[in-house]
Formats: sequence, C-alpha cells, structure tokens
Amino acid sequence: MNGAWIAVVRRDMLLALRRRSDVATTLFFFVIVASLFPLGVSPEPALLRTLAPGVLWVAALLACMLSLTRLFAVDYADGTLEQMVLAPQSLTLLVLGKVFAHWLVSGLPVVLLAPVLGLQYAMPNDALLVLVWSLLLGTPALSLIGAIGAALTLGVRGSGLLVALLVLPLYVPVLIFGSGAVAASQSGLDAGAYLSLLGACSLLALALTPWATAAALRIAVE
Repeated sequence: MNGAWIAVVRRDMLLALRRRSDVATTLFFFVIVASLFPLGVSPEPALLRTLAPGVLWVAALLACMLSLTRLFAVDYADGTLEQMVLAPQSLTLLVLGKVFAHWLVSGLPVVLLAPVLGLQYAMPNDALLVLVWSLLLGTPALSLIGAIGAALTLGVRGSGLLVALLVLPLYVPVLIFGSGAVAASQSGLDAGAYLSLLGACSLLALALTPWATAAALRIAVE
C-alpha cells in the first residue's frame, strides 16, 4: 500500500517538473494578486496591515484552486485513472497520494512565499510567523476539499467554473480561521484557537474527503 502511495506521489511530482509552466502560473498568480493590493489601495502601513490577512489568504486560496482542474484531468484523458480504479490497491490511498502531490506543488510554495509577500504589508515578525503556520495548517484542507470538486466535474465542459462554484463555499471556514489567526496576532491576541481550528479543518477533511473523492472518480470512470 505504501509503495503504491509513494509511486503516485513520485509520478505526479515528475509530471509537475515536466510541466513547469503550470506550476509557475500558480505561483505567479499568487505573487501578482498579493502584490497588486499595496500598489492599488494605499501605501499607508496601518491600512496595509489591516488588509494583509484577508488579501494574502484569498490570494493563496485562489492560487491553490487555479490548479484543481488539472488534478485528475490528465489521468482521465490518458486512461491512467481507469487503471487506478481497477488496481488492487485502495483508490482512496491513491487519491491521497495525488492530493499530497498537488499540495507539494501548489500549497507548499505558497506557504514559503507568503512571508516575503507579507513584508509588502508592513506585517510584524510575529504576524508573519502566524501567517506561515496558518497556511501550513490550512492549505492541505484546500487541496483535500478541492479534490472533491475536481472529481465531481471530471470530463465536464467548463469544469473550472463548476469547481469554483462547488468548493468556494466549503473554503469559507478555512478562510475565516486562517485570516482570523493572522489578524489576532497583529492585534496582540493569542492566535492559538484559530490555528487549532485550522488544524481541525484539515484533519476533518483528511478523514472525509478522500473517500468522497474516490467515489466521485468511480462514477466518472463508469
């Protein structure tokens, strides 16, 4: 089982390295969205610090969602997905491997870039650290929840818009807790409760979404 999971992760990472433009598009989108607000709103540090939690989290959310349509699309087109469904290994485990690879490609780089972009908003060091922790705890939930939308819209024309309509309402708690943690830190309050709720969201998504995604993939293949 572990060997199959590792093989799926390795395969998806190799495919991502061959399609560097797709990875770069996600990161470029995150950087551009996060960088345009300081230029278009105001250079006032107090105002930028107020906007920073919501802007950076929304930019991270949209960047992760941008690559969701490609999560299963290539495997569906070349027949790999059908082989995964028919394989003796658990499809749920294989789905977890693909979601983990998606997070490594789209979520982890966002976590690493966020502190650099946070400097544009005159954020204090403590808030930057909480921003990193909040994204590290919350972005896995974005990939896990998004996998359900990607599976449900597989093979449907205009799937990108449908994925957004399906997953954006489910992203709301993660967005609230993530931006709330950073805002609390900037206000001098304890962000631990928000971070705990973010971790709970990711654990709940880890417990529920792989099975739902696997069921949606079986329907798509049939």
